[in-house]
Amino acid sequence: MFAGKTTTLLRRIQTESTNGRSVAVIKSNKDTRYALDSIVTHDGEKLPCWPMADLSSFRQKLGPEAYDKLEVIGIDEAQFFEDLHDFCREAADHDGKTVIVAGLDGDYLRRSFGSVLEVIPLADSVTKLTARCELCGKRAFFTLRKTEETETELIAGAEVYMPVCRKHYVSGQVIKEAAKKVLESEQVPCAAVL
Repeated sequence: MFAGKTTTLLRRIQTESTNGRSVAVIKSNKDTRYALDSIVTHDGEKLPCWPMADLSSFRQKLGPEAYDKLEVIGIDEAQFFEDLHDFCREAADHDGKTVIVAGLDGDYLRRSFGSVLEVIPLADSVTKLTARCELCGKRAFFTLRKTEETETELIAGAEVYMPVCRKHYVSGQVIKEAAKKVLESEQVPCAAVL
């Protein structure tokens, strides 16, 4: 997170549009942080988009004729689409579309997230972006969750997540685990004497 995925997607789509290509942007309708019908960067730049629960219904929602004229499809928050692989393969291989995918490849526990990694073998090129570690300024390859929530899909910003380097990811997990044990030990029931 905080590596500029949406900013990069927005700029690529704007370049394609400026070059006269017909474009559309899709994002997961789960992401309502800034606006439902726009992709929005953390800096506030925005571009209208199609909020979708799944990608397979995009052609029908856009309309077959409009879809056929479309040349470039941008997908933001791609990790939330279960049908990402099938959609990208169909759109690129069979429909001749340029598909630009922006999403997280891993979750806060460093496990693969959604099917983003599954589309890499389909890609002509892959760009892995990184943020800067909030603690030391080195390249941040990981995201540390600052809260105790454990669900994989927790859509939030800097109030919940922090980009960190390997050293601070590992030490952050150790600190969170130690704090959890301390809190659990303080919740031992005791008898009160009056």
